[in-house]
Amino acid sequence: MQHIDFKSKVVEMKNITKVFGNVTANDQIHLTVHKGEVHALLGENGAGKSTLMNILYGLYRPTRGEIYINGKKTDIATPNIAIQQGIGMVHQHFMLVEPFTVVENIVLGRETTNFGGVLDMKKATEDVISLSEQYGLYVDPNAKVEDITVGMQQRVEILKALYRGADILILDEPTAVLTPQEIRELIEIIRNLTKEGKTIILITHKLKEIKQVADYCTIIRRGRHIDTVDVSAVTEEELAAKMVGREVSFDIEKKEKERGKVVLQIEGLTVKDNRGIEAVKGLSLEVYEGEILGVAGIDGNGQSELIEAITGLRPIEAGRVKMNGKDITHCKPKEIIDSKISTIPEDRQKRGLVLDFSVAENMVLENYAKEPFSKKGILNHGEISQFSKELIQTFDIRPKEETLKARILSGGNQQKAIIAREITNDPDLLITAQPTRGLDIGAIEYVHRALVEQRDKNRAVLLVSLELDEIMNVSDRIAVIYEGSIVGIVDAKEADENRLGLMMAGGGAEE
Repeated sequence: MQHIDFKSKVVEMKNITKVFGNVTANDQIHLTVHKGEVHALLGENGAGKSTLMNILYGLYRPTRGEIYINGKKTDIATPNIAIQQGIGMVHQHFMLVEPFTVVENIVLGRETTNFGGVLDMKKATEDVISLSEQYGLYVDPNAKVEDITVGMQQRVEILKALYRGADILILDEPTAVLTPQEIRELIEIIRNLTKEGKTIILITHKLKEIKQVADYCTIIRRGRHIDTVDVSAVTEEELAAKMVGREVSFDIEKKEKERGKVVLQIEGLTVKDNRGIEAVKGLSLEVYEGEILGVAGIDGNGQSELIEAITGLRPIEAGRVKMNGKDITHCKPKEIIDSKISTIPEDRQKRGLVLDFSVAENMVLENYAKEPFSKKGILNHGEISQFSKELIQTFDIRPKEETLKARILSGGNQQKAIIAREITNDPDLLITAQPTRGLDIGAIEYVHRALVEQRDKNRAVLLVSLELDEIMNVSDRIAVIYEGSIVGIVDAKEADENRLGLMMAGGGAEE
């Protein structure tokens, strides 16, 4: 067996500075990572974590600074050079071709051919199976990517990097879209990789996962290196304080409140998924004024189809949806928005934003045709700009520049922009799906407070989340969905993980 020197430095980034126009994303950052360790990179949304790793992977060139790989100064001008240096990156938003199979995605650009130059898929499949068995990354090589779970798609991304010979693996917010079970599986995969001498750089906001899996953690705040710590020697609270520069409350303050009338009423709803299979089956649910109703469930049990049906994005096969007593079952999305429903979608890039529009344009997507943003069909850019500046300031969206394209923002800041727009639409019902996905602890604290404020203003909030802690801490009532049906509704004060976990696996409960 090859000897692995677990003390050797595999990555050194010295005085890395990256400037975009007037914005300094990285300001003289130092990072040292050793062989075989899990090194977490922690920071708020927009702190510069992904920018730093995009420099290491060759997607950006540093304005200043030097990079050393295995002790040798290296100019990583492109991702191909990074791959040659043994660096692989799994991005927060996966880079897969959905109609292709798993094996086709993994070998894409590194295809195996026979002596005649013909693509040898049999050999490629054997290689992928061997690699997946070596690292415990079990996948169906012949499945189409569009038909597998998000957790499986992530495994495909990791296998793609390993297939290209990666020894240093950058994982950008790897648990942001995973279920609790998939997170546990990923942590086990990371441990298997480091046992084989692979080095993992983990970009994350999740303090619990840093404590579970990381050896060291470098904290970045507003583009600057704050500290590098031995994870075993610090608490989650200490990490949070270093990240945001102040003490962070992990408790959600929520006063007792009487709920009001029914706002959203769902009766016997049946909805099919993209394959024509029933994903929501005769589901009934009510959401009241002045309450947060959380929907808990393992991913893939009809949550996405439920929200798409309510918001007019998916046909309803049977059943009815009423909003403030008015039937909106087959209404168009614009009519549903006009019925005072706001939605924070689970996929911010596909459903929440037009990425090539400016931040300001995205802030008025639903209201651009109304005064004061337009008059007689002519846009009032001054009003749009001023409105956007106020939201950027209030919701701490970074960079604080409303003219930037939405795609320039980090994932967390894209999410904050959507939340700002939807909350300020003054809804009677706020539907929010995975609202804190990819957000740092400070931003999560802010979002939870905003949801409670909506509830305290006597609005109805429907919260769909895969984060069980979030559901339990924020909700007043919790409805558990399993195979497209509600198996039980419990008072959040009486809920515990074991009871909810049983229900999420199909066990019933009395309301």
